[in-house]
Amino acid sequence: MSENDTFHQRLIEKLRALIRSEDFTPGSQFLTERQVATRFKTSRPTANKALSSLVSAGLLEVRRGAGTFVRESVLDYDLERLVSFTDKARAVGKKPGTELIEYRKLTAAEAPPEVAQNLRTGADEPLIYMERLRLADGKPVIFERRHVIASLCPKMTRTNAKGSLYTCWTEKCGLTISGAEEIIHAVNATKAQAARLQIPVGTACFQIIATGHTAGEKPLWHEETLYRADVYEFRNRISGLTTARAAMGRMKV
Repeated sequence: MSENDTFHQRLIEKLRALIRSEDFTPGSQFLTERQVATRFKTSRPTANKALSSLVSAGLLEVRRGAGTFVRESVLDYDLERLVSFTDKARAVGKKPGTELIEYRKLTAAEAPPEVAQNLRTGADEPLIYMERLRLADGKPVIFERRHVIASLCPKMTRTNAKGSLYTCWTEKCGLTISGAEEIIHAVNATKAQAARLQIPVGTACFQIIATGHTAGEKPLWHEETLYRADVYEFRNRISGLTTARAAMGRMKV
C-alpha cells in the first residue's frame, strides 16, 4: 500500500470516528469538503475522495443543494460486497447482538439436498448447522439458517457463532473470503419466521439464499437468511449500459 493510500485509509477512519462521536447525530449536517481539508490538513481532492467513500459505505448521504449529512440509522445491505452485520450495525449507532438458537454438527446427507449440492460435498462431509437471530439494539432484524463445512474452520466454536463469523473465519481460522453468490426474493413471513422476528405473520421480508466461498472459489457456507423489510434496505450502484457484461438478473416465466 502506498503512502497516499495509507493516508486515505487513516482519513476515512478518522471521519468514521467523527460520525460516531457526540458531535454528530443521524440526520445532522456533516463537514464540507473544505472543512475536512482544513481540519485534517489535506487537499480538497483527497477530502472529496474520503467523503465519497463514506457515502458509498452508507454512512453519509448527499442532499442536492444542501450538503452532506449523516445518514439516518437505517440498516442497509450492500449488494456489491460482503460486510459484517456487527460492523454495519455499529456504523449506524446501533448495538449489535446475536441470539444463537441452534448449533450442532451433522453430515451433508442429513442436510437438505440443495445444501450438499451448493457446497459440492459428499454425503459424509461433516457440516456445522446454526440458526441465529441478529439483533440491533435488542430488536430482531435477521433470522439466519446456515450450513458451514466444518473441515475448513476447525477452530470455530459455539462461542464464535455468537459474534461475527467473518471475523472468526478470517482472523481465527485464517481463511480468505472471496465472495458469495446470492439470490434475493421478496417473501411473506411464515408463522415460525414471524415468531422469531417478532413481526405479524405475512409481513413482507427479504430472503437471501447464498453460498459463500473462500479463495479458489471453494464453498464454505450455504445460508437462507430472512431480513425484516421495515428496518432493512438494499443498496447498489448500477453502472452504465455495456455490451461487455451479461445481465445479472433474470425473469421468472
